[in-house]
Amino acid sequence: MKKILITGGTGFIGRNITESYLVNKYELVAPRRSELNLADDDSIQQYFAKHSFDVVIHSAAKPGHRNAGDTSSLLLTNSRMMSWLLKYQDRWGKLLNMGSGAVYDMRNYQPKMKESYFGTNIPADEHGYNKYMFGKLLPTLEHVYDFRIFGIYGKYEDYAIRFISNAICKALFDQPITLRQNRKFDYLFIDDLMPILEYFIEHDPTDKAFNITPDSSVGLLDIAHTVQNIDGNKVQVKVAQEGIGMEYSGDNRLLRSTMKTVNFTPIEYGIKKLYDWYAANKETLNKELLISDK
Repeated sequence: MKKILITGGTGFIGRNITESYLVNKYELVAPRRSELNLADDDSIQQYFAKHSFDVVIHSAAKPGHRNAGDTSSLLLTNSRMMSWLLKYQDRWGKLLNMGSGAVYDMRNYQPKMKESYFGTNIPADEHGYNKYMFGKLLPTLEHVYDFRIFGIYGKYEDYAIRFISNAICKALFDQPITLRQNRKFDYLFIDDLMPILEYFIEHDPTDKAFNITPDSSVGLLDIAHTVQNIDGNKVQVKVAQEGIGMEYSGDNRLLRSTMKTVNFTPIEYGIKKLYDWYAANKETLNKELLISDK
């Protein structure tokens, strides 16, 4: 049984991995911060002196989103995390990095961007530039793969700011679903990530960077109406600005041609499944986080 290190094991992606069917196929190790702190040099050195792995799934990151408490030193912190992981490459066999479509530069997104579009523009924002640096480096290394994830949704995400979960939770508390402007996004249901991870754990494709994104994009307004319908049309949908903003989507043909068989959950089914999960866990939600949009 392969031994797999999951960094960021208590975060959105990491926690879903540890609760997925992969736990029955592999030995998943998701150390707590007290065991492995990737932002602390001594902690990293001590940990890898004692442990080795077949695969590292790197989902840990210092966040730069609008709900992050501290975005200072984002580039430095995330770069050092990656640098330390690469320094101990002799302690693992393969690394799967949970990257981002932000590598393509948010000022110059195009619908269904191909992997070959990477490098056309250099992101000016710190988060995008951080991902861009990894996007330049990682594909040059052996047994290292960069996953460019666009939108992704599911249980345990930050419902205060992540649109699908935010819309669901607002509906559950009879609050209007709000959006600044309609835009099209690629939204991957978190469960669909697991077979992709399994494939890359078991195989070594020649290409190193992949858009991890479903076939079809969806508008935020369509998502809001889907939530509204599931909830029984009890809440309003409010759009602050007319028109449609810049699309954020990627071409997944390289992923499809590599894996041959890859299935994506229809957005309506994924939203319904997530709605049911939030409804069953409503008592754990903090309504105060939904009162004002961030």
